[in-house]
Amino acid sequence: MKLLAKFNLVYLVVMSLGIVLSGYIARSLLQGNAQQEVVESARMLMEKAVAVRNYTNTQVKPLLVSQMAHDFLPQTVPSYAATEVLNDLLSKHPEFAYKEATLNPTNPRDRATSWEVDIVGQFRSATDLKETVGTRDTPAGPSLYIARPMRITDPACLACHSSVDAAPATMVAKYGPANGFGWNLNEIIGAQIVSVPLGVPLQRADQTFKVFITSLVGVFIAVGVVLNVMVWMLVVRPVTRLSALADRVSQGDLDAPEFKTGGRDEIATLSDSFSRMRASVVQAMKLLDS
Repeated sequence: MKLLAKFNLVYLVVMSLGIVLSGYIARSLLQGNAQQEVVESARMLMEKAVAVRNYTNTQVKPLLVSQMAHDFLPQTVPSYAATEVLNDLLSKHPEFAYKEATLNPTNPRDRATSWEVDIVGQFRSATDLKETVGTRDTPAGPSLYIARPMRITDPACLACHSSVDAAPATMVAKYGPANGFGWNLNEIIGAQIVSVPLGVPLQRADQTFKVFITSLVGVFIAVGVVLNVMVWMLVVRPVTRLSALADRVSQGDLDAPEFKTGGRDEIATLSDSFSRMRASVVQAMKLLDS
């Protein structure tokens, strides 16, 4: 096998290992960054929902207490207000979603679906769990969700949800006596869940990964071409010429020209050694002839 062929074979192996290792690291980092970006977006939506709940409970609800005696106003309910505001905010982005999934809700739209029931179950079984993050497949592609438990910490909530008899008559008249009752203090009754699509960030990560790998391959190829030219000019060509001259001298051709090269590298050292050997061979053959 020629020297250049051996060099290119080794270079190809090193290049392949470098691309595979760099690609694995880059892809992991890009996908991790994409998921972290989605998590931060989901947390921002969650904090907006929490802010709406607090605003409704502290500033809106007290102003409508007198009207609640005649007509139940769902706008005074923090969960209703948060859901309405977030749904309006996300109306232009239907792939995003916010829901206060409840096991036994007053409003039927808040009833937890099968996968949401599992999340609420996690919080009920691990009462110290403050947040959970996960992914699930949807018809629109993979989706990341972030969920936080909904715990009854305010005794005032039980005025509407402890029993049908204790609940305001206007609320029972609006939603009926079948749901939203039997809640207990410090009980986890549901979960706030924000769902954010993963498809677009992951697609961007894949595009960036392809550009990176293409650029990396291009750099390796360019470096390989430059190294091939350098090896040919600095090693292969002078060694080939020196080998040809050595072959002529070994066959008794005393008229073979000298091999001259400049510099102080290994090839120049080899050239000087060959010149001394050639001079010794020529002198020895002259002595034999005489």
